Amino acid sequence: MYEFWTAAAGGSPLEWVAVLTGFACVWLAARESLWNFPVAIVSCGLYVLVYFEAKLYSDCFLQTMFISLSGYGWYQWLHGGRNRTELPVSRTRAREWVACAVFVPAFTLGFGYYLQHHTDAALPHWDSFTTAGSLAAQYLLMRKRVENWLLWIVVDSIYVPILWAKQLYPTSVLYALYLGLAVYGYWEWRRALHRQPALSTDIQAA
Repeated sequence: MYEFWTAAAGGSPLEWVAVLTGFACVWLAARESLWNFPVAIVSCGLYVLVYFEAKLYSDCFLQTMFISLSGYGWYQWLHGGRNRTELPVSRTRAREWVACAVFVPAFTLGFGYYLQHHTDAALPHWDSFTTAGSLAAQYLLMRKRVENWLLWIVVDSIYVPILWAKQLYPTSVLYALYLGLAVYGYWEWRRALHRQPALSTDIQAA
């Protein structure tokens, strides 16, 4: 245990600030707070630098995507419901599952191949898979689909050993905490879904 905390404490100040803002972001999302989006923009901007230094280029790209998607998600949560009202929690549509099932392996193979043959990326295909899974989960989060948390559980469980192997110890610990927050978020959003009138789970056709 002493060795564990000694290793974790060895992270750079930049990484630690990214860790703290990242934790705050996911906690706020689990609580359905709109503040998760501006906090996410700050955290992702810091992680662009952290992942670039670690040669996790796919994850570096992912953070830049998250910055853009956070702005879109912010708008969706405010005005994405019926008649431009606040977006309610709902279940993932069948076509969204199909889109995720096509996108994730296609991105993993395609971008993983590029990273493997054209960069010095570490773990190119694993890096690409977690990036693709994160993008799929983030899309569902922006649409307030309750199952986004299930995808985050899968992605976070893979990130923990990858980041530890790259000696990003504070971030690895953060993703271990994300696992707990994803379980909590799923529980909270299911409760919110069940509190809504029966019709509210079907109002988002898009």
